[in-house]
Order: sequence, then structure tokens, then C-alpha cells
Amino acid sequence: MISRGQIYFVNLSPIQGREQAGRRPVLVVSSDAINRQPLVVTVVVGTDAANILRDYPTNVRVTARETGLPKDTVFLCFQLRSLDSSRFLDSNSAPLKPAGNLSARRMAEVEQALRLVLAL
Repeated sequence: MISRGQIYFVNLSPIQGREQAGRRPVLVVSSDAINRQPLVVTVVVGTDAANILRDYPTNVRVTARETGLPKDTVFLCFQLRSLDSSRFLDSNSAPLKPAGNLSARRMAEVEQALRLVLAL
């Protein structure tokens, strides 16, 4: 089951405008009650930390070591998306395996960034 705090690599294409494209790490932020439904999964899109030279309060920078990802990553909390659950299947329709996860402490940072983005 897809769970809050897990990180997956999913294909975000097709996109429009300034949306992040291609195969990217995404951090699941929707509640597990929502994730159990065959609807959508709400995520924050990540990008290679080398591409983001400056830190902003709406971004959360994490290391590869703490997440299990192959690279240091910045989760762009202003790039919040709800994805169809089919994006979490491989080409054989098998569920994707998580590529990593965030600790509760780091998820609290994501939650704070989301509060800023959503003016909550």
C-alpha cells in the first residue's frame, strides 16, 4: 500500500507549462485513509538538489543518505499534485516499490512548507 512519507519515482509526463516533467521522485503527503482508496494520491514533486542553489521556505532539502534516494533531493512543496493511482504501477501493472521515505521529523518540515504554500 502507498503510505504517507514514502517516496516513489513516477513519470509525471505529460505536463503543461512550468510543471515538473519526466520521471521524478515524489513524496506522498496524502493521508493513508485516502491512499487506501483507488482514487488519487497527493504528492510533492522532488528535483535534484544540484539544480536548486538557494533554499526557500516552501522547499525541503533532504540528503540521499537520510531518504534512500540516489541523490540529494529538494522537495518543491509548491509543486503539489494529485496523481492517479495508475502512475504508481510499472509497465506490467505491478505496484511500484518505494524508492525511499522521510522521517517524521522531516515530514513535519514538509507540513510546515505546505502550510505556507496553502496559507493554512
